[in-house]
Amino acid sequence: MRAYNSGRILARKDVCRRIVDLYGTEWMVIHRARYHALLLDEATRLGVDIHPGCEVQDVEVRPDSTVVRLHDGRTFAGHVVIGADGLWSQMRRSAWQDHTEPSETGDLAYRGTFSADQLKDMRDEGVDELLEASDVQVWMGPGKHVVFYPLNGGTQYNLVLLRPDNLPPNTRTGVGSLDEMRQTFEGWDPRLTRMIAQLDTALKWKLCHCEELETWVKGSIALLGDACHPTLPYQAQGAAMAVEDGLVLGVLLGRLQQSPELTQDGTKQQALNQVLALYERLRKARTTINVQGALNMRDFFHLGDGEEQVWRDGIMREYNESGAWPEGCRWNWGDVGYERSLLGFDLVVDAGGQFDRWREGREA
Repeated sequence: MRAYNSGRILARKDVCRRIVDLYGTEWMVIHRARYHALLLDEATRLGVDIHPGCEVQDVEVRPDSTVVRLHDGRTFAGHVVIGADGLWSQMRRSAWQDHTEPSETGDLAYRGTFSADQLKDMRDEGVDELLEASDVQVWMGPGKHVVFYPLNGGTQYNLVLLRPDNLPPNTRTGVGSLDEMRQTFEGWDPRLTRMIAQLDTALKWKLCHCEELETWVKGSIALLGDACHPTLPYQAQGAAMAVEDGLVLGVLLGRLQQSPELTQDGTKQQALNQVLALYERLRKARTTINVQGALNMRDFFHLGDGEEQVWRDGIMREYNESGAWPEGCRWNWGDVGYERSLLGFDLVVDAGGQFDRWREGREA
């Protein structure tokens, strides 16, 4: 079972069951904040010791443990340390001296969330049609696009507007002009422009990116998610890839914990380091494909007027009429095999099988 938010997050089965209890099986889209709360509740239930408000200063690998030092002077030691601190990762800066700092992509996003009642109160027949469709709607244009989709069982709707970046350099966010935001999409679908006119804030989010790290693991330290393989949002898979990383790590480390014979005679740290290296091998190709897929989708969404744009619109029209993509579509959106591989891969089975092969090789 899967649970999806705007990043199509793959959830643990027990968390999924709670989502279904909340929203039923008809709606499989959940607000990211609600999903975070569910994960936090589950971690707390399992006995995870959580320390909020911690800011990492540096990390030190010692023979018998890895020590994380915080800015307030506290230290935490563990056999394994995972850096899951995003695109601007302090863990990456501390332990990877050759890391690349994020750079600006040339795009920014406006974001707005509506309640369903707010949109219904517009008494707009065209907007009501979008609500009744209860699916993802995408508008595309030269250098920009808009995505609209339901959240939380259709009680909320999210509107994300992508356009060329005009924030000052080295600025991550900024308050924009409502007039500028509306003018950016002037002349587009009237249903869309009428919804944009309902927004009362125009906060801009600059989209930044950096190259995937050559290696995500250094001894007993491992990175996951945007800390090591950042992806842009055009394929809506960045959060999903991070959760997949965590799932694979959990399977591998859990299986190792259930195999005490592999960590006898003072070999525990060695086995842990090998399992972290296995995690990287299992994840690297899949996340690289996803990063490139997001770039492919950016091109697909933002084509300028011309032959390619006419061809793209033609295949989308063909899909709408026939319900099937043409053979050999080079765009990810139209590649059924690509989509099945992305969304239908069984990570638990694969990670468990790979662990068994690693264990057999170690015991041989």
